[in-house]
Amino acid sequence: MKQFWLQFLIFSILWIGLLVFESTFIPLHFFLFALSLALFFLLSFRMKQLYLFLGNVIIVLCASFLFSENILFSLGLMWFLLLLAAKQLQAHAYYLLSAVIIAVSVLLSILEPISYELLLGSVFMGAVGFLLHIQWINDQYYKHLYDEISDSYRQLKRLHVKAEENAKMEERTRIARDMHDSVGHQLTALIMQIEMLSLKYPDLDLGQMKELANKSLQETRDAVKALKVEESEGIATVVYLIRKLESESHLNVHFTMKNGVLSVPISNAKSVILYRVIQEGITNAMRHANSREVFVTLSKSADQAIQFEISNKIHQVKAYEPGFGLTNMKSRVEELDGKLEVLQLPDKFVLSGRIPG
Repeated sequence: MKQFWLQFLIFSILWIGLLVFESTFIPLHFFLFALSLALFFLLSFRMKQLYLFLGNVIIVLCASFLFSENILFSLGLMWFLLLLAAKQLQAHAYYLLSAVIIAVSVLLSILEPISYELLLGSVFMGAVGFLLHIQWINDQYYKHLYDEISDSYRQLKRLHVKAEENAKMEERTRIARDMHDSVGHQLTALIMQIEMLSLKYPDLDLGQMKELANKSLQETRDAVKALKVEESEGIATVVYLIRKLESESHLNVHFTMKNGVLSVPISNAKSVILYRVIQEGITNAMRHANSREVFVTLSKSADQAIQFEISNKIHQVKAYEPGFGLTNMKSRVEELDGKLEVLQLPDKFVLSGRIPG
């Protein structure tokens, strides 16, 4: 944003120089100045940029032909536009714009002879623009290469998380099967032997022994059942889900847990709400801010509540209105006597709040 306003300032200064030092009919040039500024503002939307640059060149060309004493500031405006285009247009569009500006500059120099210094300066600015464009193309190539490598890394990380999850479930299943096959069968055999003893020796009091064996068998069955089901409560589950969400969303999630947060008891319902709030914050960053980095912080308050903050950087500040997702999340958090606040700062977007333990 600061870079845009600096470019806007330089562009305006060049136009003011044209108005003050070259114009012989200021009202017409002032109208062209306003029209040129409008096209310059539209460049920030990064849509149809070639046409906007060409439109600005045509406006400057008109300003040079109509009621101008010399072409110093007109050439300055066109070469400045070419420097801006060097880091915004693709190769074919940039070369087309360069050809147009060179042709216009030659035409102006023929109609109104220019000094060698000005001609040399124009050649220098053209060379600088070409070098900047080559550098920008290289930067775009390496950025695209980095994105591809990053995507591959995310896919490998997602596969790693999935393999780790499968290995964990396989181990739990193996333990559950071993417990069922060994301990469970042995307890069942023990209960059958107690039954046989009670039939063979009716006078023996084996009721307590039989009850203890049945209780042990039931506890073994409960343990086997628990091993076959993943844990569903606690901050540890939220951490696991965030890790899984990061691998699936191709984002860098900077996750921070303050001291003591893992010791806070939290129910399944509250851990689900906490995860959904974090998920909504990450989704909001992806959808509206085009951000690849999200910062998530969990901490513990003095009254044993979970405090959270999800933030992401903002590249372009836009008018904010809470959508259905955030509004729904706020209602769900408040149903648990919690709190959710949404704050848009000049450089970042923040979701913060607390959920009682």
